[in-house]
Amino acid sequence: MLQSGQPAPQFSLPDADMETVDLADFRGRKHVVLYFYPKDGTPGCTMEAIDFSDHEQDFEKYDCVVLGVSCDDCITHAEFRDENGLSVRLLADPDGDVCRTYGVWREPTEARRSCIVRSTFIIDKRGKLRHALYGVSPKGHVAEILGLVKQLP
Repeated sequence: MLQSGQPAPQFSLPDADMETVDLADFRGRKHVVLYFYPKDGTPGCTMEAIDFSDHEQDFEKYDCVVLGVSCDDCITHAEFRDENGLSVRLLADPDGDVCRTYGVWREPTEARRSCIVRSTFIIDKRGKLRHALYGVSPKGHVAEILGLVKQLP
């Protein structure tokens, strides 16, 4: 598991429009909220994505961009975004490489089909992890994250 104070692992992933998003592009310019979620279209994931989208302007006030990551592909992300009116960028990690790097990947079992532990990372403009929250609940999570972002220098 990653810890606060560590450099955020770098990555490049495609978004719902198949445009590459590189974490390094935000360095020195924006804080990043990077949230990992199990699957497009499930109730908890939909609630979380809508909540982040509804508060996107609040995050922008603090020079912060919100990125969501799951193992769904770009087409599924685009459908999920369009069906729910989402504005946050959704990144596709179909091989789970970035999920593994961030320590949110879990091997599926018969009892658990989901392979991603819902988790959120706050990365400052210098590329350092300020907060690493694993196993979060979607309800009230966005307000908690916004409160932490407000404390960033």
